[in-house]
Order: sequence, then C-alpha cells, then structure tokens
Amino acid sequence: MPAPEVAAGESLVQVTAAPITPLDVLCASGTSYFGQPALPYIPGVQGVGKLTDGTRVWFPTQAGMRPGDGSFADLCAVPTTDLVPIPDGTRDETAAALGLSAVAAWMALTWRAALRPGEQVLVLGAGGTVGQVAVQAARLLGARRVVAVCRSPQSQALATKNGADAVVPLHPDDTPETLTPRLRQALDGLADVVIDPVFGIPATAAAQVLAPGARIVNLGSAAAESATFTSAALRGNTASLLGYTNNALTPTQRHTALTEIFNHAATGTLSVDHTLTPLADISSAWTSQATGNTPRRIVVQLSDVPTPPSVP
Repeated sequence: MPAPEVAAGESLVQVTAAPITPLDVLCASGTSYFGQPALPYIPGVQGVGKLTDGTRVWFPTQAGMRPGDGSFADLCAVPTTDLVPIPDGTRDETAAALGLSAVAAWMALTWRAALRPGEQVLVLGAGGTVGQVAVQAARLLGARRVVAVCRSPQSQALATKNGADAVVPLHPDDTPETLTPRLRQALDGLADVVIDPVFGIPATAAAQVLAPGARIVNLGSAAAESATFTSAALRGNTASLLGYTNNALTPTQRHTALTEIFNHAATGTLSVDHTLTPLADISSAWTSQATGNTPRRIVVQLSDVPTPPSVP
C-alpha cells in the first residue's frame, strides 16, 4: 500500500504497536452492522506510535467502520485532535493493549454507573480485557469490595492478582439457579454496580443480587445475545439496566479517560494481560483472536517498540 497522504489537520504517525481486537475481526468479517468494508483496506481500529518529533501517542481509526485504512501499517495519517500522548513509564505495547477496552471499563464505571466510593462492584467476564481493567479500575475509583466472575483457572488467578476480593468460578453447565448462590456467598451484602461484558446467564444471575439503586452496565454479549430479568428484580431494587458503547463518547471524554488510564499504567497500577507478536506472525495471531483460542490481548509489533523513560 502507498504511504498515506496527510491532509490538513492530520498528523503522520509511525506505528509501533497495534492490538488485534474483537472489533477488528468483526469488521473484517463483513458481518457487522457497519456492513462490508470496501477492499482493499488496512484493518486496525487503534494503535500506538510516534510523531516526527518523537512524541509517543495513542490513536484511533475508523477502519472497517468507514472507508479508510487502519493501524496495521508502518504509517498512519490521523486527525491531530484524536492523538493522546503516552506518558513516560508506559510502554507502547502496554498502551496498545489497554486502549479502547480500558476506556470501556473506565467509562462504564465512572460515566454510566457513576460509581461512588464505598460501593461494591461485581465484574462479570473478569478474565477478558475489559473485565481485567474493570477489576483494577473499581479498586482505583474507591470501591470497598470487588467480586470477579470468570471461567478458567488462569482467569481466576489473574482476577485475584488484579485485586479482586473474591473470585466466583463460572462453570459451563451453570444456570442462574446454580450461579446466584455463589454470587451471594462471595458478595458482602448486595452489589451496587455490575459491569457486564458477557450478558446471558451471568447477567441473569447478577440481577438477583442487586442492592437498592444498583446499576447493571452492559458492554457486550460474549456469553449470549440475550438475558432474562424479572420485573421484581428491577422494580424491587429500583435498579437501572444501562447500555454502554465507546461510540457514544465525545472525543474529550475518550481523551480524558485515556490520559487517566495511561497515567495509572505508568505507575504500575493498571495493566492488562497481553502478548507481543511480530508482524510476520499476524496471520496466526489473527486466527487465534478470531477463534477465541487466546485469553490474552494480542499486540502486533509494527516496528521497534522503544522502552520509555521510567517515572522519577
């Protein structure tokens, strides 16, 4: 592909790292509600790189959602207003791994759920990238107790490492009737906030352990496209069922969230399990993401990833 033309108001980014996300795979499949992307196009809805002056930045793209190329390239032309500086102490691959998934977790807690210090948070799908960040972010934002729900032993261990006070294993044959008692046992009382990237049976069970005024924030449907909620569960607790998408954020909201996220990453208080793979191996890495054969966020190395200065 030819080098991109840089229009007025854009900056040229030399890309160093870009994650393969479920959204990238969905867009490239042509089955998303965005429709089939015009071919050829370069995928990659976000990335990290450096400007001509050496400034390290995170950037988003519309690849696969609108005409244009994405982050899996040596060079990318990006609207200058979309760039987010990466602070010293945060590695390029760490910023790439966090990116929009971290924004979703952070804003689901702060914006949609309006989490208050001292509240109890239940994180479903805590082994995924959004769930990992949600566990850590809830702690950083002052939650008094964080309970994680995840499937594999590796995810359960990671949730504990990320600061969960209790971890509830999710079994393949679980029903709301079997899962709900385990949630009650792990919680200290009832849940004020539920972060839900999975929906399905876990969400149905979570609706049975809500505190008065609780908020369930749904970010995805990794477990199922539908969930069942009784009228009594919502009405009896004056609970709110809220949807979330990054597409609803203003550029200012996204920029502010990423700045906070990267600052926490620089101090070592926010991270996500990831693996760095060279561009030459992108085919197998893409297949791993598409088939769900990796629990870790895959970050593609486009060029040498520099080691940033450490924070004083």
